[in-house]
Amino acid sequence: MAMTPKSSGDGENAALSVSQALDYMLSAVTPISGSECVPLRAALGRILAADVTSPYDVPAHDNSAMDGYALRADSLAADAETSLAVVGTAFAGRPFSGLVGKGQAVRIMTGAVLPAGADLVVEQELTRLEVGEGGDLVVIPPGQARGKNIRYAGEDLARGVVALHAGKRIGAAELGVIASLGVAEVEVKRRLRVAYFSTGDELASIGQMLAPGQIYDSNRYTLFGLLSRLGADIIDKGVVPDQPEQLEQTLNEAATQADAIITSGGVSVGEADFVKEILAKSGEVKFWKVNVKPGRPMAFGRVGKAWLFGLPGNPVSVMVSFSQFARPALLKLAGGDVSPLPLEVKVRAACSIRKPHGRREYQRGVLCAVDGQWEVRTTDNQGSGVLRSMTEANCFIVLPEDCASVSPGDIVSVQPFEGLSPGC
Repeated sequence: MAMTPKSSGDGENAALSVSQALDYMLSAVTPISGSECVPLRAALGRILAADVTSPYDVPAHDNSAMDGYALRADSLAADAETSLAVVGTAFAGRPFSGLVGKGQAVRIMTGAVLPAGADLVVEQELTRLEVGEGGDLVVIPPGQARGKNIRYAGEDLARGVVALHAGKRIGAAELGVIASLGVAEVEVKRRLRVAYFSTGDELASIGQMLAPGQIYDSNRYTLFGLLSRLGADIIDKGVVPDQPEQLEQTLNEAATQADAIITSGGVSVGEADFVKEILAKSGEVKFWKVNVKPGRPMAFGRVGKAWLFGLPGNPVSVMVSFSQFARPALLKLAGGDVSPLPLEVKVRAACSIRKPHGRREYQRGVLCAVDGQWEVRTTDNQGSGVLRSMTEANCFIVLPEDCASVSPGDIVSVQPFEGLSPGC
């Protein structure tokens, strides 16, 4: 391992802080190798393996940012209206082929190439069209500045400039940028391969009859959704019972198939938690207590050549541990840019919130606008086994270690999940 994490206290049972655990993970993993060229549409959600460089200026020509009239600034009076002869029209894709002389103007559409000689575009709504003896005249008000309403060649991207850097995840805007360069294929990192499974005799898969004391496994479906959104190739290893031989076989098999393994359950101090014992033989793994709620127990390390993320078993703990620790590390492993860690914004608390001093908490919250100001309230039940509360929330309320209570009106940090719901 690249480094040994140091706990925030002394002794074997001391807990790591959230930042210590995350820093250790990010310092340990290195990006996978391997890339492929894919058609542009197939690149959505993939991670660039090489810089995308602009082969030419974008836009390729000086063009108009408005519908209006292209003209020469030196044709205009300083403090009075000026009448100019309209000598033609420039359309997007059909340029005006002549030269704009002094005292002349060309009707121009948005995106049309700026005619030769013109150095100014006056928007149509500021002008007035009149009929003169020799043809149409456009009346231009005073106060127009050279360069107005012109988009210059290379203003978006200049030839030879890196448009998108390696490590960038390709979204809708990135697809558009690449398309604007005329690039049909891009080089992307191969997909990260992640195997995952749940542990516990109490778990049953969907479709099985529940035995007394059993529950259906939800964590694998939660992880399926989280990993799919991450763009990984995923390998579902199912539910593994609390049997050391089967756990060891599943871990070793997964290590030959994947770049990373995610387990849920089996990393606490329960008598049936065999994962620690097995990994002592099969891999190099650190077992931690992280100073966080929910999600205190965690394992991280390697089994063979695969990285292992041992998450707690409670459903909400799985989501918190994945979002705060596993996801950033997996992004780096996949070759992506991890600098945008979970976004945190400051908003007003709409209710009282209590927590013990000395531990960081991620409470489920509902973030919404009230009277034009953003505020957040907690969901009703904050139990780590209440997965339904995650469907009611749209953010985590991040309560730092030194926070013991929050009063209505206090400012707190929140991590939005995605798009926010329009109302409370």
